[in-house]
Amino acid sequence: MCGIVGYIGQNDTKEILLNGLEKLEYRGYDSAGIAMLNDNGINLFKVKGRIAALRQRVDSSVHATMGIGHTRWATHGVPSEENAHPHQSASGRFTLVHNGVIENYQDIKREYLQAVDFVSETDTEVIVQLVEQFFAETNDTAKSFRKAMSLLKGSYAIGLIDNEDHDTLYVAKNKSPLLVGLGDGFNVVASDAMATLKETNQYLEIHDQEIVLVNRNFVEVQNLNGKVLERQPFTTKIDASDIEKGTYSHFMLKEIDEQPFVMRKIIHEYQTENNELKLDANVRQAMKVCDRIYIIAAGTSYHAGLVGKEFIEKLAHIPVEVHIASEFSYNMPLLSEKPLFIFISQSGETADSRAVLVKIKELGHPALTITNVPGSTLSREADYTLNLYAGPEIAVASTKAYTAQLAVLAILAVDTAKAKGLDLDFDPLQELAIVANAMEVLTDQKEAIEDLVREYLGTTRNAFFIGRSTDYHVCMEGALKLKEISYIQAEGFAGGELKHGTIALIEEGTPVIALASQDNVNYSIRGNVQEVVARGANALVISMKGLEQDTDAFVIPHVHELLTPLVSVVPLQLLAYYAALHRDCDVDKPRNLAKSVTVE
Repeated sequence: MCGIVGYIGQNDTKEILLNGLEKLEYRGYDSAGIAMLNDNGINLFKVKGRIAALRQRVDSSVHATMGIGHTRWATHGVPSEENAHPHQSASGRFTLVHNGVIENYQDIKREYLQAVDFVSETDTEVIVQLVEQFFAETNDTAKSFRKAMSLLKGSYAIGLIDNEDHDTLYVAKNKSPLLVGLGDGFNVVASDAMATLKETNQYLEIHDQEIVLVNRNFVEVQNLNGKVLERQPFTTKIDASDIEKGTYSHFMLKEIDEQPFVMRKIIHEYQTENNELKLDANVRQAMKVCDRIYIIAAGTSYHAGLVGKEFIEKLAHIPVEVHIASEFSYNMPLLSEKPLFIFISQSGETADSRAVLVKIKELGHPALTITNVPGSTLSREADYTLNLYAGPEIAVASTKAYTAQLAVLAILAVDTAKAKGLDLDFDPLQELAIVANAMEVLTDQKEAIEDLVREYLGTTRNAFFIGRSTDYHVCMEGALKLKEISYIQAEGFAGGELKHGTIALIEEGTPVIALASQDNVNYSIRGNVQEVVARGANALVISMKGLEQDTDAFVIPHVHELLTPLVSVVPLQLLAYYAALHRDCDVDKPRNLAKSVTVE
């Protein structure tokens, strides 16, 4: 959600900024812009729409060696050129980009900026006008920048240019992700390392309420009082080649196909040379001594948490609660005496989850992050991290990160069970190998899935998913996938709940997708299917080998019943993909959505 790129060095900055912004398109945005400083002053280009339109707008004759760029996802003010970043102060001296939300921007307007005529509807413009207001008093950009930052409440990642200073990018951070990349004779700024991997793999972590003065030849980190802070760089482990689409028409399809490889990667990373489970001993001890686990997540990761609860409770015998991060943050339940918090996040930057992490760390509770980005905020700030090893996931709709989350949660549950001395007839590494093979079988059946889309989803405006037990949790994820990229109104329900209200919505031709992969509820869910068919529904049943019936539309390979969610979700991912494709939707970048949700 929103992206920032900045550069100061010796080379022409246009392509560095534009290429960097293109790498951040997956995060979701509705407008974009860049500002470049040269001897003629600031050269500002903004558009409503895609980076491709911005490329056409940028004057190719402009040469500059420093600049900032931004992709915006609207929060304050509609998507428009006026609301697009970068924003400028009234005199035009200061130019600024910003990710996040300034909660007290109206208060700042009333107290400090009543005489200013604002150009945009954004909270961001308040920041750049405030810097200029303080500069009139201090005649010192760094002091004015620090003073302005000290007044802001909320989340921000900020890059600022002073037209009269060709040697410094001014950077600040609070709650929103931001990194400074280090080079030889140049330095870069990015909200995501993927934006600047072509330039460097060395980065400085910026902590909350810090500012950074970024020069071509050095970087200085300060707190808001101006005290200089020492900080050692780290090397990012992201491989730039991993984020290329290759021969695929969409990243989503590529990432669906990568799931068997991800399973095998997880097996490799979480086993010893003797084929035993390999897990951080500190994580094992934290799991062993806790009396209750609280899983905190959002969206797809929340659905993974619901399945993870099944793994942990059934295998490790530890009670688990699963909470939506945005709700938990403002309505914390009564906690047990020895809780362990598990944060699940693909990006590791989810703002709602981080708000919970900050609160529970203040209370002194331990935290484990399960993420695809080891150097992310949630990873750095938690006590422990388990890596998903899924590789960069570019499509907004998560696929391989979701199944990776399930695999790692299963490994965590089995490892804990063994640490507690519980007897298990379940080898997660062996069973995950079988899952990987089953995934390959499914990804090779794309034509069959596309045919099902034509038959069942066609031009429908709505669809229902029903399942029982863990199938219900997978149905919730399948419904989310369908609605977020095809815009079909879709909901996932527990099969037994149909008769308690939802069945009123069933009419002639209503698509109902049912999962039947759990032996103990197989007959129950099939009874629910008959209920909707009797009312005119067009029922598509997806069952597991061994439980199938002649009328089932699709059969998935047999895997261990506990791990069926990793396999049954694959045809649901493909259903969503082809439904979106047939409706000419933007599969990788659906409207109004962002990959990394960095505002609350």
